[in-house]
Amino acid sequence: MPGGRLTQQERQQIALGLGDGLAYAEIARRLDRPTSTVTREVMRNGGPTAYRADLAHRATERRAHRRAKAAPRGTVAPPQAHGRDPEAVRAYEETLTTVFMQSGTPQMMARVMACLTISDTGSLTASELVERLQVSPASVSKAVAFLESQDLVRRERDERRRDRYVVDDEVMYQGMMASARSTAQVAETARQGVGILGPGTPAATRLENTARFLEFVSESLARAADQAREVLHTKPATAPDGAAAPDPGHRTNGVLDERAP
Repeated sequence: MPGGRLTQQERQQIALGLGDGLAYAEIARRLDRPTSTVTREVMRNGGPTAYRADLAHRATERRAHRRAKAAPRGTVAPPQAHGRDPEAVRAYEETLTTVFMQSGTPQMMARVMACLTISDTGSLTASELVERLQVSPASVSKAVAFLESQDLVRRERDERRRDRYVVDDEVMYQGMMASARSTAQVAETARQGVGILGPGTPAATRLENTARFLEFVSESLARAADQAREVLHTKPATAPDGAAAPDPGHRTNGVLDERAP
């Protein structure tokens, strides 16, 4: 059933599909499952190169057993604000975590980032993260330290002098700029190798092209982040039916139009 748990046979089909080099979407289509289900299954069980059906099935059974022991009978998901469906929110949080992992964020760090992102306040204390994620304080501390080093989370003190970890609009901008700086550093290091390996040699030419490419990407990323920064601080226009109205004067096919005022 598309909405039920993955069976061991389905996991074996996922492993075979990965071995054949199939995309997640194609594997999901063959299983009649959402692509996000297959993506999440693979990413939480070693990734596309290390996924093994038998190990993934046992790991899932262990996780289900731990959840059953941790939650007394009759326990239900905590109520959500604004009339949200708790199960839908939980599933979305897992999907968002998977997307962060696919972008290169380690699993625990991705879980913390997703948890902060979907909170209405955009900020949580360490104890709140421990409670929501059901992990150890040490795991949260390590994850937050990593996210801070990447400029993806900011630390603040609240009125009770507790550390709160914040993800907001400005953090998104700073994280993008940090990525641009990191890319520029790789470009600079690649260019240093040109002189060492000898201009005109195959290796030096490869490094020169790499440097030029990454310099262009870094400059474009920083420029785009600066141009789009105001989007983070403006509310979307609302259409008569309550949906966000499109902004044809500022975007074309989802890309900011630099000619817009």
